[in-house]
Amino acid sequence: MKWFSNRIRLALLIVAAFLLLVGAAALVSGADAAKPPQPVAQPASQDKPSNDYCLGCHGQTNLTKTLPSGETLSLYINPTLFHEGVHNQENIACVDCHTNISTFPHPAFKANTIRDVTLQLYTSCKNCHADQYNKTLDSVHQKALAAGNFNAAVCTDCHNPHQQTRLTDQQTGALLPQARVSIPQTCARCHSTIYNTYKDSVHGAALTTGNPDVPTCIDCHGVHNIQDPTTARFRNDTPLLCAKCHTNPAIMDKYGISTQVLNTYVADFHGTTVTLFEQVSPDTPTNKPVCTDCHGVHDISNVNNPATGIAIKQNLLVKCQRCHPNVTTASFTDAWMNHYVASPTEYPLVYYVNLFYKILIPAVIGGMLIFVISDIVRRVVEARKGAQH
Repeated sequence: MKWFSNRIRLALLIVAAFLLLVGAAALVSGADAAKPPQPVAQPASQDKPSNDYCLGCHGQTNLTKTLPSGETLSLYINPTLFHEGVHNQENIACVDCHTNISTFPHPAFKANTIRDVTLQLYTSCKNCHADQYNKTLDSVHQKALAAGNFNAAVCTDCHNPHQQTRLTDQQTGALLPQARVSIPQTCARCHSTIYNTYKDSVHGAALTTGNPDVPTCIDCHGVHNIQDPTTARFRNDTPLLCAKCHTNPAIMDKYGISTQVLNTYVADFHGTTVTLFEQVSPDTPTNKPVCTDCHGVHDISNVNNPATGIAIKQNLLVKCQRCHPNVTTASFTDAWMNHYVASPTEYPLVYYVNLFYKILIPAVIGGMLIFVISDIVRRVVEARKGAQH
């Protein structure tokens, strides 16, 4: 019995030891899970950390940092999107942008808020994109930032450096179609109200169908050197801005739109005055209408739209009344030819009056010239005859 009892004690000791080992292993595993993710070993042959080395930690979704403001800053970089990004495709290393980081653990980085993090880091873009960065220094965004508006857009608000795809064709430098379509959504991150208006306009609705001919935000406002659109200079330049597309036959002929919009506008009293301001005093406000006063800014609609199109007399009258409040009848708008050049089919009366004067004026002036020249010839001949006698 004593022999059997000793065997039981030995078995119990072995079981107890096994349980202790299992418990210890679980504690160690739990402690390791609580630690921040550690980077994989960096090959000694590399002179700087590879992107995959950095993603060893930053590719984990639970990697975060609590800032003094109480905000939680995510340090996660989506590996799939990063590898598809243009920076990775161009072999740009993480440490090429984060130049103060070369190993783990990283040096201390002090930032109070998430926005503070962005404002401290975005200037690294100028190391590769100096031309674009320098243009932003004169933009309305940078001026707002310098004036204390820390929500003004900087490079990384428009271009996520960890997943930015290619925007331009490598051979031609032209903006890629998929990049062009996404521009309004990028601007909408800050200008959502304007975007909601634009997307339903004649331009925005066509863009969403993939039409490459319609303007996006940057066609009117510029890309990196965006200027203040509320200035008198910007308003006075509006006709020339719209004319970049609307006088281009390669675009307008597709849609049966007149390319004479600028010429007919400049020939009008309104356009003549605005053109004078634009050329002589571009910073001086004028009370004469420009394109956007009649057609709208971001909410431009088809001119034949029954509700808003200004080819409809009653709709045009509403526009005219902004400057001519005493006008009450739609017949007032008959004086406006809708950018048409007079022809036998469009405004025939104007066409034939113009034709009459095109014939009359040269005929009168030509007749006067013939009379003057013939009179001079007669006097010369008579003078010579008198000298002979």
